[in-house]
Amino acid sequence: MLRIAVPNKGSLSGPAADMLHEAGYQQRRESKELRIVDPENEVEFFYLRPRDIAIYVSSGRLDIGITGRDLLIDSGADAEEILPLGFARSTFRFAAKPGTACGLADLKGKTVATSYEGIVERHLADNAIDASVVHLDGAVETAIELGVAEVIADVVETGTSLRNAGLEVFGEPIMKSEAVVIRRTGAETEDPKVQQFLRRLQGVLVARTYVMMDYDCRVEQLEKAVALTPGLESPTVSPLHNEGWVAVRAMVPAKEAQRIMDDLYDIGARAILTTAIHACRL
Repeated sequence: MLRIAVPNKGSLSGPAADMLHEAGYQQRRESKELRIVDPENEVEFFYLRPRDIAIYVSSGRLDIGITGRDLLIDSGADAEEILPLGFARSTFRFAAKPGTACGLADLKGKTVATSYEGIVERHLADNAIDASVVHLDGAVETAIELGVAEVIADVVETGTSLRNAGLEVFGEPIMKSEAVVIRRTGAETEDPKVQQFLRRLQGVLVARTYVMMDYDCRVEQLEKAVALTPGLESPTVSPLHNEGWVAVRAMVPAKEAQRIMDDLYDIGARAILTTAIHACRL
């Protein structure tokens, strides 16, 4: 069986389980379950701390895992990203009291507090910045107030908690993170079970991004309509019973669907419908 590590809690857990369910895999019914077997799909899921998943995968005990890009890099594990999943997006940045620092060069000789010392130490080393790094587990905003550090490095979403602590971000982002599928570095790339798993997840990503659009239009407006809905290869066009009319079906980006419907209506298309896509293979 394919052995897969899944986050057992936190912001990664729920969306990962939802995506796996949409991809046709069984998921645990209770949060206390640490392992389930999906015999129909020949997959075994292990529910682990997100921070530990890269370590387990790098050991070869598990074939692949879902974790955050930031956690993968911070772990220093011998594992690599093979598919971004588009959820749990975040930005990792430096922050300090206003006027303390403007860029990386201002960190020289300072102490940086963070829960992600692996990421910070690598970033500082890559930029030849000589600074100290202190590891803290959570609530790093208080490190500056208590004199533990002059700078912090943390995940920033809205920046509200930093502003409430009297801090501001500075410099370029250290990295951008999201949920990713990982495997052990150098693992076999053409494993059929892994490829099937990735195809299923890619199908979910496409299904979430596109909708199916159907509409009727006159033949003389077909070229304009097709230009608006080119589909992935080309749209499906079928003649209608009423002469001079055709039915068109094409996949369109979900975020552009309403605008496309307006444009189609303006050129004379009618009976314009959109339907959700629940699964696909491209």
